[in-house]
Amino acid sequence: MSPSRPLLRLAALSLALALPAPSRADAPLPSAREREAALLVGSVLGGTPMLEDLRSLVDEVGGRATGSEANHRSVEWALERFRAAGVTARAEAFPMPALWLERGATASVQGPGVRFAPRVAAMPFSTATAKGGLTAPLLEVGRGTDADFQRLGAKARGAFLLVETDELKDVDGLFREYDEAALIESRAFAAGVAGVVYMGSRPGNQLYRHSVSVGPRNTRPMMVMERDGAKRALRLLRAGKALSLTAALDLRTGGPYEARNVIGEIRGTTRPDEVVVLGAHLDSWDLGGGALDNGANVAMLLDLARQMQRLGLKPARTVRFALWNGEEQGMYGSAGYARTHAAELDRHTLALSVDIGCGRITGFYTNGRAPLVPLVDRALKPVEGLGPFTQLNVPVVGTDNFDFMMHGVANLIANQEPATYGPNYHARSDEFEQCDARTLRANAAVVGALAWGFATMDEKLPRQSRAEVEALIRDTDLGQQMKAFNVWEEWAAGTRGHPLEGKPTPAPR
Repeated sequence: MSPSRPLLRLAALSLALALPAPSRADAPLPSAREREAALLVGSVLGGTPMLEDLRSLVDEVGGRATGSEANHRSVEWALERFRAAGVTARAEAFPMPALWLERGATASVQGPGVRFAPRVAAMPFSTATAKGGLTAPLLEVGRGTDADFQRLGAKARGAFLLVETDELKDVDGLFREYDEAALIESRAFAAGVAGVVYMGSRPGNQLYRHSVSVGPRNTRPMMVMERDGAKRALRLLRAGKALSLTAALDLRTGGPYEARNVIGEIRGTTRPDEVVVLGAHLDSWDLGGGALDNGANVAMLLDLARQMQRLGLKPARTVRFALWNGEEQGMYGSAGYARTHAAELDRHTLALSVDIGCGRITGFYTNGRAPLVPLVDRALKPVEGLGPFTQLNVPVVGTDNFDFMMHGVANLIANQEPATYGPNYHARSDEFEQCDARTLRANAAVVGALAWGFATMDEKLPRQSRAEVEALIRDTDLGQQMKAFNVWEEWAAGTRGHPLEGKPTPAPR
């Protein structure tokens, strides 16, 4: 796409901000690093292939769940684009604990004088049903609170339970979904249910994927039902109608297998053994094209690598552009990278994750590392006109910063305005049109300035010990988040993050 006049004006503004005119004859000229940052910022704001890359990934590769043929194609797609840009790139294998893909999912609700077939989507790590489906009583469990389960009592055993939800409107609501689902499912499993059916929380009857909280350890059929169909069932149940549900879930499942990340690299000059990782996950769930989650940020990182190479920019530190797989199932690609590169982690100075769609970047989560805040502020100086930017020093679980955080590496997550992210999260509607081109280019400028700042500045934060990470867990809600995302047990066992050092792991707050 050719650059619009507003984008060209934005590029000029950013260049002017990065290269202020001296007010006095003896005022210092911009440094070489400031000029390089300005070049990079200006280039990604202009007419680059970034939007065409996004369109190609979303429309031609499509939804690309790890383990699928589309995901295999996405790896080759990314390697080809890095190499076409002259950027050194490789695929790195990592282990996935279990294969899960949906081939088909149908449901039928029936009762005296009533029969209808709402659309359903199997939840990742649901179990399959027999070929003819599984039929069981359908009962409503309200919001799935302790009181709701006490009300049902022994009737819950062997039944499908329908859980009422609020319509999802924003990212805060999304995190509540994850937290509440873990508690609901724990109660349901303890009650011996046949399975759980969530009322779809997305507007417009959009179906979506929401992983079962216990991941591959799940032993029951689990699904999301389109919102209007679930509301109809709920009204019937509350009117006293006895209903049953027949669910037929045809799934492709299997044991451990090998998947691949894609790593592009621009080698550092004066400190090549020190590494800055810029990450976005390449995989997506399969119902939509995966534009917001997370194709837009894949296209952004590809373009930053392309422009650094095209401009001949030479960072002091090595910059790795990591396109992770296995993120949707539990951040397994970045976990695999941390294991493969364990001997190098002391020399990793920063790991960034960009994974909240196409909304404007408003700052960065510094994940409990307060000394990062002034360094981020300094790195963003060349793009301060695209702000304001506010850094939030709280730990966040749910994307590919996680394993770096648990290994004590300084890490960031881009904080973004929600825009269209929440209602389209993991949904059929996550397509190319959800992304605003101007905002995506402005975000690329912000990430480019940040990356160049950390790749060239003298300062670096030391890696934290396991004891320091344990203190972060103790002093924040990090442990609660880890339980909600099914990663607490791996940390407690020492199989994820820093290995155990003979000290007890603190209980999460």
